[in-house]
Amino acid sequence: MNKTDKIYVAGHRGLVGSAIVRNLQEKGYTNIIGRTHKELDLTNQAAVNRFFEEERPDVVVLAAAKVGGIHANNTKPAEFAYENMQVQCNVIKCSHDYKVKKLLFLGSTCIYPRMAPQPIPEDALLTGPLEETNEAYAIAKISGMEMCKFFKRQYGDDFISCMPTNLYGPHDNYDLKDSHVLPAMIRKFHEAKESGASTVELWGTGSPLREFLYVDDMADACVFLLENYSGEQHVNIGTGKEVTIKELAETVCRMVGYEGEIVWNKDMPDGTPRKLTNVEKLHALGWHHKVELEEGVKLAYDWFKENIGQARMNGR
Repeated sequence: MNKTDKIYVAGHRGLVGSAIVRNLQEKGYTNIIGRTHKELDLTNQAAVNRFFEEERPDVVVLAAAKVGGIHANNTKPAEFAYENMQVQCNVIKCSHDYKVKKLLFLGSTCIYPRMAPQPIPEDALLTGPLEETNEAYAIAKISGMEMCKFFKRQYGDDFISCMPTNLYGPHDNYDLKDSHVLPAMIRKFHEAKESGASTVELWGTGSPLREFLYVDDMADACVFLLENYSGEQHVNIGTGKEVTIKELAETVCRMVGYEGEIVWNKDMPDGTPRKLTNVEKLHALGWHHKVELEEGVKLAYDWFKENIGQARMNGR
């Protein structure tokens, strides 16, 4: 990539897209464009085609997606499947039609089978049943990633995919109905501390093992891949380190300064029992994460406190 290439970041205001924009700017890329959902509805094929015809981007980062936690995926599976597939089909096909030099598609580690070997290698994809609690989103992401592979195979397009692990950081979603586990914890512990509540309820048993990556590290890995990778197979992005949800809760609790009791609601689902990415491929390419969990949680909470008025917090 050249520093003057026109780079379109789809989803530039979200957790992932905003971090990629920051990283590109830090590395000296000067021609970055984005559109809000109001300005460009990526599910509208004609509108996306018009945008590509007018802007002619050299590079595309597809970080726009309809995302959410277990509850959102369970209650809106049709929306998750349909809208994500629409966005992916429109952007990937237009990137081919308008001869985009490079495209990076961001997937999610939820694409892997529920009982995939741990740590999960890239070649575990499509080797077993998916986790039912986010099956619709996973199927949509798999279709997007495979589409990139097929466009590369049939036309030689330089379309690559990456699979980030659980992400957190600035511009995350703090809506308790639709958010992921870590931002939900930050908000719950913060509000409990502010109100003086004696307990905080969290879902499940606290036993599942998860890996968490600070979003600025993820962005750095994405730009690294844009600059250094053109393989057909997707690349896992993670830390290669895991904690139990209980350990995560204790870390967030400590960083927030909440002194009450954590109550686990064991009637609610846990999701996948263990999920850790094998990051040997990424390490072999020359990239390693920098921000450890405790530092990252502190950074995320500091951002949340400073931006509480603008944070996505509608649900209660």
